[in-house]
This record gives sequence, C-alpha cells and structure tokens, in this order.
Amino acid sequence: MSDSKPLLVEIGCEELPPKALDELSTAFGRGICDGLTKRGIASAARNASIYNSPRRMAVLVPDVAIMQPAQKSEVLGPYLNIGLDANGAPTPALQGFAAKNGVAVDQLQRIADAKGERFIARSEKSGRPTAALMQEILAEALKSLPIPKPMRWGDHDFAFVRPVHWLVILHGDQVIDADIFGIKSGRESRGHRFMHPQAVSLGHADDYHKSLYAAKVMVWPDDRKLIIRDTCRSVALENKLDLHPLLTDSLIQELVNLTEWPVPILCRFDEEYLKLPHEALRATMEANQRFISTYLNQPVPVGIKAALGQGDETITFYAELSSWFFGIANIESRDPAEIRKGYERVIRPRFADAKFFYDEDRKTPLAAHQQALKSVTYQQQLGNIWDKCVRVAELSRVIAGRLTDTGYSVDPALATRAASLSKCDLMTRMVGEFPELQGVMGRYYAAASGENPDVATALDEFYRPRFAGDAIAQGRIGQVLAIAERLDTLAGIFAVGGKPSGSKDPFALRRAALGLARTLIEGGFELDLEALLREAVELLPAIAPAKDAKPVPANAKQNLTDSLRDFIQERLRGYYAEQGFAADQFDAVIAVEPETLPDFDRRLRAVAEFAKLPEAAALTAANKRIGNILRQAAEDGAGRIDPALLDAGAERELHQRIENAVVAITPLAKANRYVDMLRALAALHAPVDASFEQVMVMAEDAAKRRNRIALLAGLRRLFLQVADISLLQGA
Repeated sequence: MSDSKPLLVEIGCEELPPKALDELSTAFGRGICDGLTKRGIASAARNASIYNSPRRMAVLVPDVAIMQPAQKSEVLGPYLNIGLDANGAPTPALQGFAAKNGVAVDQLQRIADAKGERFIARSEKSGRPTAALMQEILAEALKSLPIPKPMRWGDHDFAFVRPVHWLVILHGDQVIDADIFGIKSGRESRGHRFMHPQAVSLGHADDYHKSLYAAKVMVWPDDRKLIIRDTCRSVALENKLDLHPLLTDSLIQELVNLTEWPVPILCRFDEEYLKLPHEALRATMEANQRFISTYLNQPVPVGIKAALGQGDETITFYAELSSWFFGIANIESRDPAEIRKGYERVIRPRFADAKFFYDEDRKTPLAAHQQALKSVTYQQQLGNIWDKCVRVAELSRVIAGRLTDTGYSVDPALATRAASLSKCDLMTRMVGEFPELQGVMGRYYAAASGENPDVATALDEFYRPRFAGDAIAQGRIGQVLAIAERLDTLAGIFAVGGKPSGSKDPFALRRAALGLARTLIEGGFELDLEALLREAVELLPAIAPAKDAKPVPANAKQNLTDSLRDFIQERLRGYYAEQGFAADQFDAVIAVEPETLPDFDRRLRAVAEFAKLPEAAALTAANKRIGNILRQAAEDGAGRIDPALLDAGAERELHQRIENAVVAITPLAKANRYVDMLRALAALHAPVDASFEQVMVMAEDAAKRRNRIALLAGLRRLFLQVADISLLQGA
C-alpha cells in the first residue's frame, strides 16, 4: 500500500484490573480500527495486533494511509413542487437549503425517485491527514470502552479505568500529536516497573514488540501464556520432579494479566495438609494467591461418550495432588529463594484456616444444618432455602418413581434424602470461606456423617454441568437431583417474573435450562418434559400478585408451563446449532411435539440423516405440496380409503406402496428406530412423483377427491411419525 505506514497507539496506566484487561484491550483496538474505517482511511485493520500488559493497552495497525481520501457528500433537498414556485423561481425553502450546504442555487442538481424529481447538493472536500484525525479517533475509542467503574485521580474532572501516565502514537517513525486526560502523546513508552524503570524511546511503530521485550515487558499476551504454561513443567524437570501443573483457562489468563515478565517459582507446603480435601487446597491456592497446584502422576486421558452422542471426547484425570506448587513472580529476582520463602509463608496460614474449618465442620453432622436453612431466604416470594429443599425433595421422589416405571432402578428414598441435604453445606465454615466448594464439601461432609455413598456423591454431582462443556452428573441419584433442582429453580424464578431479558440473566436460568435438558437427554430419561414442568409449577407456593397487577388468569399455571417449555426449547435450539444441526431440522422435529427430550434427540438425528439422502429433496417438496393441498381442501383426510375408487396405475401403485410401508415401519416406530423409518419411507420417492404426475387430486368427482385426499393424508401421517419434513429447507 503506497503512502502508508504502521500506526501504533499505546496507553500506559496504573495496573489494570486483570479480569477486565482482555475485554478492554480488545475493545480499544477495535475502536481505533473502526475509527480509521469510519473516516475512509485505508489500512490493514483486519491484521491489527492487540497488545496488553498490566500497565498498558496498545494496538498496532499495519499499512495506515497518511491521508484520508477526498470526502464526497450528497444531501437530499426539497422536491421540485416545493423548491420552485409557479413561475419556476427558487422558493425560500430551496434558497435556504442551498445556503445551508454552502452552494449557489444554480449549482444544485436534480435526481428522481419514486415520488418525483428533487434537488440534491453534491460536494467534494479534500481529505485530511490521518495525523489530524487521530485525536477524535482516539477520543471515540476511549468513549466506547466497557468501563463499569471509572475512577478519578488528582483534582481532575475526567475519569478512566486507572490513572493514565503516558501516551504513544507513532505513524511509522513520526509522532502524531494528541492528548488525553492531560497527557500529551510522544514516542516514550515504559519498561518493566522494577527491572527497567527507564523510559523506552520507540524509533518506529514496528519496533514496539522488540523494544518492550528488551525492556523486560512481554506485550504480546501469548508470550506470557507460553512462558507460564511451558516453563512450570521444565522447572520441575530441572529439579528432577515429575510434576504436572494444573492450569485452568481462567487461572492462566489471570496470571497472564497480572504479569509483564512471568517467572515461575517452585515452592512446597507441608505434606500434612494433603489430608485435607484436595479441592479445598486448590481453591485456597488458586482463588486466594493465584498459585498453581501440581499432581505427581502423569495425567491419564480417558475416552468417554461426549455430549449428545457426538463421538468420543477425552477428559483427564489426575491421581494424586502434590505438595509442590508454583507461584508466578513478575520479576527475575537475583534471589528467587527469598521469593519462594515468601510464597510458602503466605500459603501456610491459609491452609491452617482451611484445616480449622474442615475439622470444625466435621464435628457437626451434615443433616444438623437443615434447621439453619430455614433462616436463610431463597427468594422473598418463594420462601427460604429449606422450603426449596422440600420442593426439590418431592420432585426427586416423583422423578425417581417415574424412572423406576421406565426400567431404571433409582431408590426414591435415597433421592429424597439427597435433596434434603443438598444445601446443608451452605451453612458450613468451609463453604462460607470458599463458595465455589459448594457441593464438593457437601460430598465430604455427607461421607463423614455416614450417609449412603450414592447420596454423598450426588451432593457434588447435581451441580453438573457447572460450565459450558462440562459433563452431566454420572450417578443416577445425582442426575435425578440435578433435574429436580433445575426444575424448581426455573419454575420458581419464572413465576416471580425473573425470566431473562436481553443479555441479563442474574439467576443463570439459561444455563439451568440447558443443564436440565442435557441431563434428560444424556441420561436417557424418557420422562414427559411438560409433565415435569407442571409438577414443578404445582409445588410452588401461592405467589401474591404485584400491587396494581391484573387479576391472575385461570390458566396461569398452564401459561407458566408453556413459557418454561418454550424457554428450554430455545436453549436447545442454540445448543444443537453448535452441534451442526440446521434450524429447519430442529423446527421439523419441534412441530410434532415429542414428549421426551431423548426422543426429540433421536428424531433430530434421524432427520439430519434423512436430509443427506438423494431422495430427501423430492420427498420434502412432496410433503409441502401435500400440506398445501390439505389446507386448500379444508379437509384432514381422516376418512377411510376405498380401494375401489382408486384408478389403475400410479394411484393404485402408491396405495400399495403406502400399505407396504405401514407394515414395514410399524415395528421400527415401536423401537424408536427413526433413521430406519425415514430410510424406508424414502423408497416412496418414485411412486409419489409418479402419482403427482398422473393423478389429479382435486377431481370433480367428490368421492374420488376425498379418497385421494385421504391417500395423501395417510402418506403425510407416516412421515409425521418422525417429523414434519415439509419444514426442511435445504434438503
């Protein structure tokens, strides 16, 4: 690109909030690029590099033109009947329009549209230098940043995420003048706060990464991530330790955003603490200190059936937590042993607290906390947490009983017991300190209290899936409790008007709905979803109407049930879209309203397979045509077919093939073999086409017409045993 140079914009601040840094820097880079594009300044914005560190946000845009192109403008004016009087002279309206746009009346042009001819003012101005536009581009980018709590500093009246200390704007090797928050732009950045406190003079925009690296700042976040991820393992091997760091995505990202020059420090705690629940040790290290825990054994990959049957996926199990851990320093110390001592010293009282909490909590049986749950409000109109546990226990009993009827062996008494204990760990000291251990500690304390092992496991498992991609509960009692818990949460919060709107979902109901659906599907529970929702709605306490609200309609509970069902289906729509299923395939199955979600899943997969068949397009078109004929005839085709009224040839052939198909697919339907059903029905492609070509459905003879409509309606009903394939678009 001629007459272009790379553009660098860097803002230096006090330490930025680590959890917001990625979003802020991405928004800043996007704002600069959008500002260039908005003004027509040619650039390779799509190849822009976004840089950040705890003390800076920066963007480097390649090939930014030094000049804005000529700016053409067109302003529509009045129509001729308004702009000219009866003598063809300019009216005051036209004269005012011309003056407003800085042109003479005789310089105005005319264009025609659907309403007639009108005046238009066309003008062209020379483009401005990019340097002259950077101040407003920068201001727009800063204004668009997602800053939830801006702060002020000094006696200034402006605010930003953190106090700003420097600003770099380089176009190639030239400084572009601008100022923000009282700071003027220049070419001086800053190195590491301690290892290179001097200013870093940048000769050219392209020197940014290299110059800052020399000043002990890794401005490319992936550089820091790579160091943290790879160096921990190599440091362990250097010390002849076969350790495997446990790096979650959230932890490593936070460490990346806390450091400019990460240096892993290998540390160790007293092995006596390994007697504590390992989840508590990890929570202490990660949440409080951002330390990295390690495992002694090689991770073991285990193949499991993935969500919704999509092939196999691998999850990793670690056998034994180690007493070694890593702290990530933000400096290359001349005496790393002192840093290590500091890290070990700071973790010791944390673990001592965890041990105290654990020891004290185990002195009280888990069930003894049930009474205390009555003093904790769940939701003002829905009662306390114990009230919720009672509702969930009843739902668990009902679900377990229905599952037993469908062939699963789930003890309703154990399911009810698990529900009654499900929130008790909220009242323990450990969960009070580490809320993220809710469920985990319930499992430990239930086991220590002598509860049934399946009940204890369920207290942890029923929270799953806890996040996107997480597996559902594995035990049957945990699955039952997961379903019951989510049913009550959804029904209750919907009943009090807490349905999510827009991007707001304070009760995480979207996640609850998807977790409920996934548990039903992946657990293979052939339970009527609408019946479950009605049961949950019936168990709710009477909800007092809001002040000045309309009277509660008689069908309010059914409306609530319908709303919940639709909400769950919409969550499934997005989930299946992520799996690669088309929206029309989803709609084709929804149209026949399967009772259970596992049945819905089987039908959807069958439709997706059917859509791949060469006969699919013709049969889809035929079903659409049949549907149109039935609507136009205003008949449902429910009458019996009289073989004597069938014409010889294509019509008799179609009737015979349909009769054969009924015999063939009846056992398949009983076995829910939907793929095989649709493949069998695909064989009707040729006789259906032949019938449409040779037979006039809307015959003048009323008896023949009804007979033919009944024949087509019977064909359509065969397909509707699986889905309404007339809704398919791309087949």
